[in-house]
Amino acid sequence: MDSVMLDDLDRRLLHALHLDGRAPFSRIAEVLDVSDRTVARRLARLRATGAARVTATIDVPGRAEWLVRARVSPDGAAPLARALARRPDTRWVTVLSGGTEILCILRASAADPAPLRALARSPQVGDVEAHRLLRHLMDGRWRGRTSALTAEQAAALRPSAPGDAAAPAPSDLDRRLLPVLAADGRAAYPALARRVGWSESAVRRRLDELRRARALRFDVEIDPALFGFAVQCLLWLTVAPARLAAVAGSLAADAEAAFVGATTGPHNLLVIAVCRDDAALYAYLSDRIGALDGVERVETVPITSYAKRVAPAV
Repeated sequence: MDSVMLDDLDRRLLHALHLDGRAPFSRIAEVLDVSDRTVARRLARLRATGAARVTATIDVPGRAEWLVRARVSPDGAAPLARALARRPDTRWVTVLSGGTEILCILRASAADPAPLRALARSPQVGDVEAHRLLRHLMDGRWRGRTSALTAEQAAALRPSAPGDAAAPAPSDLDRRLLPVLAADGRAAYPALARRVGWSESAVRRRLDELRRARALRFDVEIDPALFGFAVQCLLWLTVAPARLAAVAGSLAADAEAAFVGATTGPHNLLVIAVCRDDAALYAYLSDRIGALDGVERVETVPITSYAKRVAPAV
């Protein structure tokens, strides 16, 4: 990624896109009091430099989210991470522990997760652990990247509450849309129609249906380092079951927590922590997490690099 410095307008634009990934440039420009062209140019710059992009996913009934942790050969980590990032069924791919592990969130059948078996057969992989991501215990929005707008601006940009429509049955159109939206959640309707081979009106209608049913979700891929948080780490916590909800709720309010979720496996809580430097991470581990009643064990795993940063579904 080329060197990028975020200014106040960049931060407000990114906050706006976190609120509504497909908000028209005209609406964003009106709230930010700039021109449509300025908004479009800023987002194009962020995309071109690899600093940020809007992605979208479609929830498919019967699919579960799997946390897949693979131990890999150092020379195989980067190519495997890139291959996983290209898959439309992965949401988050990162290289860990100096290049000897990969963690990804993979959406697959809860009953027959065939992609997990395929990953285990990869020649770069020495060992694979897979655990279900049972529940998201925060709203999926790290405060470090959603604090640039005033409350009034955020209210003006936040989409209207979805209706109570039932999730529509999966369709062939959804399967065609999924890889396109995973690459560019803001793809224009004419471009989407051309890519999937359906009419523009059908594509527009289907996206509206999916949004009303909360089955279409948007996020903004961006590196926390651009906000000054250079140290990022996975924290696998073992928490006494009776204290799990309380500990998760407390951590979810922390500025250092980018994600908190309950998992199966030897640990029952995953936290993605972002800190300004090593000293801040040490303080967070010792003073904050170490003081929480119910935390029995913590495993810290440093994040080396990202291949995909789509946040887990909310």
